[in-house]
Amino acid sequence: YTATATLADEEAELLPFPREGPGISYALNWALASKKVFPKGEAYRNLKDVDLEKHSATSKEMTSGSPIFARGSFSLGASDISKPQFNKLLKQVTSHLSSIPKIFVQDGAVGSSPKIDAKVRVVCDHPSAASTFRSILCRTPTREVSHDTFPLTVYVASGVSPTAWESVGLGPQENAGFIAADYEQSALILCGKAFTDISALERALTAAAAQAISARNALPISAWLLLLGESVVLLFAPENMVESSTTMHKTLVSKGAGVALCPDGVATLFQSKDSQAPNLFKLPSSVIMFSSDSSGVIPSISKLTPGQAVYHFLAGYQNGNFVSAFESGPMSLDPAVIAKELFSQRTNNKIPSFLVNVNEGEKHLSGEELLKLVEQSLSDKLPASKGKKPSKTA
Repeated sequence: YTATATLADEEAELLPFPREGPGISYALNWALASKKVFPKGEAYRNLKDVDLEKHSATSKEMTSGSPIFARGSFSLGASDISKPQFNKLLKQVTSHLSSIPKIFVQDGAVGSSPKIDAKVRVVCDHPSAASTFRSILCRTPTREVSHDTFPLTVYVASGVSPTAWESVGLGPQENAGFIAADYEQSALILCGKAFTDISALERALTAAAAQAISARNALPISAWLLLLGESVVLLFAPENMVESSTTMHKTLVSKGAGVALCPDGVATLFQSKDSQAPNLFKLPSSVIMFSSDSSGVIPSISKLTPGQAVYHFLAGYQNGNFVSAFESGPMSLDPAVIAKELFSQRTNNKIPSFLVNVNEGEKHLSGEELLKLVEQSLSDKLPASKGKKPSKTA
C-alpha cells in the first residue's frame, strides 16, 4: 500500500496543472460562468488599445439608426420586447460567446464619479467592440466591478446575424445591427454592427444604468455639459443641433449627451474630452432648454418660472414634434419623476432655467448666435417669460 501510494504521488507530480496567464484567469471564467458564458478558449480582460490591435482590433466605420428594443421603456425611442423574447435572444448570444476561441472583456462605469456610477462589464466576441467600449466608458478599478453586487452586463455578439431578431419574434429589420435591453435583469445585448453606432449605444447604456445611478442619490439626465469660463451650464437640446455647431462643440465637456446631477455637483456619464477633467463638476449656474419654433410665438430667450420649466422639459417642443425630457432613446425612469426631481434640485439650489428658441422666424440661428444667448443667461438679467399658457397646464 505504501509503495502504491508513493508511486501515485510521483505520478501526480508529473501531471502539469494549467496556470493563469494571458487569456487564462480562473476568477474571470467563474465570473463569466455566472452570466451563462463559458469560455471555450482564452478570455482577455481590460486590454489596452495596443494589445487589442495585436488581436486584430480595427477602427470600424461608424453606423447610425440601430433599433433599440427594451422591456418597460417610458419612451417611444425603443420598441417593446417581451421577457421570453429577450431570454431566447440571450440564450443564443451566450451560446455564441461560449463557442468562440477568444473572448474580450472590458470593465468600466457609466458615471465619472465613483460616488454615483453604475459598474459595467462588457463581454465581446471581437476586439474592435472592446476597443469601442474602452473609448466611452469611464475608468474604474476591475475589483470594483468584480465585487459589485449586480453590475450592468453587456453582451456583444457581432458574429450573430442581425436576423436573430426574426428568430425570437421581433419581425424583419433592415439595419445591420440592433440593441436589446432588459432593465430587470440589468442586461444589454448588441448584435451585428450595433457596437459601431455610438449614439444608440450611449442612449441604451444611459437607460440601462439609470436605475442604479438613481439609487445612489443622483439624477441621470440626457443633457449636455457646457463649460463657459468658470460657469457650468446644463443644456437640453437635440443631438443634431449640438453636433452641427463647431462653436458649441468647443464648450462641451463630454463627448456626448448624458450627465448625473448630484446634490454637490454634476458628473458626466461617459468619458470627458479632456482626460484631466475632474470626475465631478460644480453645480450648474443655469439650465438651458433649446426649443424650435418658427411661428414667432416663443421669444429668442426667456427666463422660466418653475411651472414653465417643468412643462417645457416634459414637452421638448421641436416644431410640432414633442420629445419628452429631450430623450429620443429608451428611458427606464418615468420622465415625470425626472422632471419633478430635476426642478426640485433647481429650486433648492436656486439655479435659473431658460428657454432658447433656435429659430428666428424661418431662419435657424447659428452656433455663434446660440452660444451668445446661452452666455446671456449667465448674467441673470433677463425678464421672466411673459406667462405663456403652457405654464398653466404644467
